[in-house]
Amino acid sequence: MSEYPGVGRVLVIIPTYNEADNVRVIVERVRRATPGVDVLIADDNSPDGTGTIADELAAADPHVHVLHRAGKQGLGAAYIAGFGWGGERGYDAVVEMDADGSHAPEELPRLLDALADADVVLGSRYVTGGTTVNWPAHRQAISRIGNMYVRLALGMPLRDATGGYRAYRTPVLGKMDLDTIASHGYCFQVDLAWRAHSDGFRVVEVPITFTERERGQSKMSSGIVREALWKVTVWGTSARWTALKRAVAGNGPART
Repeated sequence: MSEYPGVGRVLVIIPTYNEADNVRVIVERVRRATPGVDVLIADDNSPDGTGTIADELAAADPHVHVLHRAGKQGLGAAYIAGFGWGGERGYDAVVEMDADGSHAPEELPRLLDALADADVVLGSRYVTGGTTVNWPAHRQAISRIGNMYVRLALGMPLRDATGGYRAYRTPVLGKMDLDTIASHGYCFQVDLAWRAHSDGFRVVEVPITFTERERGQSKMSSGIVREALWKVTVWGTSARWTALKRAVAGNGPART
């Protein structure tokens, strides 16, 4: 049974929907970069045959596993299912990673090394050393402005709370009420970072290079962006209202 030094057993969760052109390549890169980790492909019944390719990869490598889901239910639901799968099998840490190559598996050791002294590690495009490659200017602007708004609305000192390349210690997820999460895309990532920060866990950021996908179609949509803006506004307003009520009651400020 392989373990990553200072972290333990690690499961890399890769959600897929119509990623037949990418899934084989990304799994092979993960296995080369970090031979000691396991991979879980969480496929949402992709009509392009991604699930079949995943089964072939699992049959050829005992470190690769597949979670077949009934249909397309969103990124957040896929990750939560993967978290549960990993928790039931005793993994000490889980990693979120996109299937399209935008998250470089070669940088995974950087996240895991940082996790040895943290509870949650976010791969960040916006800390020193982080960067983006071949990303359209409008997408980068949306991301940067969105992250600035998250910092202001939630008072959370994270430069890249919307990024999807991150690692969690499994006990941290076990202390979150994951059944109450109904967010997708950007908002799902913000939701988990907000919960970890609010609960006092140590959240750190490490620089990564984010590369725009070369094959396949992005799952991002304007609806996902609107959902994130609305929910972040609600969370921030609620946190400040709670802090104000506590201050008026003489109990001191609440953490926001």
